[in-house]
Amino acid sequence: MTEDAFAQADSQWLALIAEAREWFAGPLGQLLLREEHQALTEELRKFFGGYLVHYGPQADAPPVAEQVQHHVRLGAPLPGVQIVCEEQAWPLGEHAADLVVLQHGLDFSLSPHGLLREAAQAVRPGGHLVVVGLNPWSSWGVRHAFGQGALRKARCFSASRVTDWLNLLGFALEKKRFGCYRPPLASPVWQARLAGWERVAGGWQSAGGGFYILVARKLVVGLRPLRPPRREPMGKLLPLPLAKVNRANRRDSEH
Repeated sequence: MTEDAFAQADSQWLALIAEAREWFAGPLGQLLLREEHQALTEELRKFFGGYLVHYGPQADAPPVAEQVQHHVRLGAPLPGVQIVCEEQAWPLGEHAADLVVLQHGLDFSLSPHGLLREAAQAVRPGGHLVVVGLNPWSSWGVRHAFGQGALRKARCFSASRVTDWLNLLGFALEKKRFGCYRPPLASPVWQARLAGWERVAGGWQSAGGGFYILVARKLVVGLRPLRPPRREPMGKLLPLPLAKVNRANRRDSEH
C-alpha cells in the first residue's frame, strides 16, 4: 500500500501510531526500548529461517535474529517502515513468515484482536510469534493509568490475557519473560541510580517488570494434543461362589 492510498486510512489509527512513536522517542520510551532490545536480542538468537516480520510503532531499529535471512518491517507510512499497510490488512500470504514480532503493536492498536489474527495467520506451522507488551501490573501500568498523552492511550493487556488469545489461535506458549523493573522516572540521574536494582530484579524474574515478552509456537495442523478416550463404565463385578471340597472324599480319592 502506498502513501497515496493511505489518504483513505483510518485517521484515528494514524494519529495513535504517530503519538506512540513520539513517546517512544522520549526519555521514558527510550528507557523501555533499551531494556527490551537486550532481552529480545537474547531471545531471538535461537530462531532461524527465511523471514522475520516486525510490527510496532517505535522508530528505533528493532533487534535482529542473526540466523534469520530476511527482516521486514510492516506498519504505517513512517520512516523505517519497509512495507506500508494497515494493522488489519497485512500484504502477506498465509504462512509466509518463520517468525513474527509484535513489539507494542497490541498496546497501540484500534483492533488488537484483528491485528493478532493477521500476525498469527502470517506465521507458518511450527513457526513462532513473539509479543512484547506493557505490563499493567507494574509501576509502568500505574503510570499508564494516571498519565497523559500516548502512554495514557496504550491498551496494556496483561500477559495472561494475551496468552489466552494465543491459545485460541492455535499457539502454545513456550516462554514468558519480564523486564524493566526500574520505575518510569524521566530523570537520567535516577535511572542510573536504579540500574543495580534492574539487574537484581531481572534475575528474580518477578511479574512486576514494565514489559513482558511472550514466545509462542504455532501448532502444526493435525498434531494437536488429543484428549484421552472416554472409558465406558463397566458392570459391577460380583464374586464367584467357591466350590466346597469334602476333605474326607478328597483323601479317599487320592488313595
